[in-house]
Amino acid sequence: MDSSSALQRTLELAFNLAPVGMCVSRHRTIELCNEAFAQMFGFAQTDLMGHSMARLYPSLDEFTHIGKLGLPVMQETGTYSDERIMSRSDGALFWCHVAGRALDRADPFAHAVWMFEDISLRRPVSAALTMREREIAQHIVTGATSKQIARLLDISHRTVEAHRARLMRKLGASTTGELVAQLLGQTA
Repeated sequence: MDSSSALQRTLELAFNLAPVGMCVSRHRTIELCNEAFAQMFGFAQTDLMGHSMARLYPSLDEFTHIGKLGLPVMQETGTYSDERIMSRSDGALFWCHVAGRALDRADPFAHAVWMFEDISLRRPVSAALTMREREIAQHIVTGATSKQIARLLDISHRTVEAHRARLMRKLGASTTGELVAQLLGQTA
């Protein structure tokens, strides 16, 4: 086996045996994924390849929203990462750490490599949340203020405050600190 074939085999092993989910996408469609990625979402690899990544989100609106958030960041830096709620094939929701790198910053979604890590053991989804509550929760755990979240989501800060109050009730939190702890799965 020549050195380029050996290197190719090593790279394939690294991708296929990675302990985290990995995929290569073209225009937000899964071109290639490893077994860990498929298992995380409850699919066979062949059931994902060639399909839009939208099927991995709780809703089409959330897929669109994350794309709108990520695109300018990837254009500026070439990378994007966050922690978000994703959906398994059976509809079960789970927190996931996602990081991606674009092959071309001028057109980041044209071709990108993504890593997905299931973080549900340390951050379980502990209550049924609406799409908007999931979006707001995603930003609350980063420390964003209601006004910052409102700007990101293009809604009023009072709407954010109303959703934050509902989140607090649903999760039994009496302070923002308790809410963040609940969302991060740090309850005693």
